[in-house]
Amino acid sequence: MIKISGKVAGLLFALSLTALLFSATIGGAINSRWLYQYGFQKYQVSETTGLAAAELENTARGLIRYFNSDEELISLTVTKDGQSFPLFNQREIIHLKDVKGLVWLDYRVLMVASLYILIYSLGVFLSRARKWRSLAKGVLGGSALTLGLMLALGLGTIFSFEQLFLQFHLLSFSNDFWLLDPTRDYLIMLFPQGFWFDAFTFCVLAEVAVAVVLGTLSWLYLKKSEAG
Repeated sequence: MIKISGKVAGLLFALSLTALLFSATIGGAINSRWLYQYGFQKYQVSETTGLAAAELENTARGLIRYFNSDEELISLTVTKDGQSFPLFNQREIIHLKDVKGLVWLDYRVLMVASLYILIYSLGVFLSRARKWRSLAKGVLGGSALTLGLMLALGLGTIFSFEQLFLQFHLLSFSNDFWLLDPTRDYLIMLFPQGFWFDAFTFCVLAEVAVAVVLGTLSWLYLKKSEAG
């Protein structure tokens, strides 16, 4: 029973590591003003929306602040041609509320995964046997699992991103407020589908890089300890 419990705990550690890397990458992207500015510049959002660069910068700051606040609905005002007005209409406001729910779900996953990894690592550290190999195997397993998941998502992105993007919205939202008009709704003008393709690609590459580093270090440690 003890051996089985140890294997289950190790499996949960590997899964938690994958969940941590996934949620941390998403959280980092959500809070990256650089990523917002990259999209604004690449897709010429200033020309599309008629908003000056300074207004787009304030919009990025406002969205990040909203996602990390306890405000239920976003209230963001911009200035265009000398006149101030609310940036988002009612459909966009409700959709952003739904998006914020997903953001906080991501934060909760990150917190639970981090807590389990901390407890498991502390248990390994305090054990008499000091089972560092078990910890290294868990990191290696979590890294391999992350790489497999990123490979699947990467292939889906390359060959059928539009379908993947559509299925994500259908599964994540219980309403159709995410169906916006690119000719008049600022939210979709700010973040066209190309932006999401780029953001998703960056997230996949970032996770792959971290998983490769962690997996390589764990593999080297296991080889060294085995030789010793």
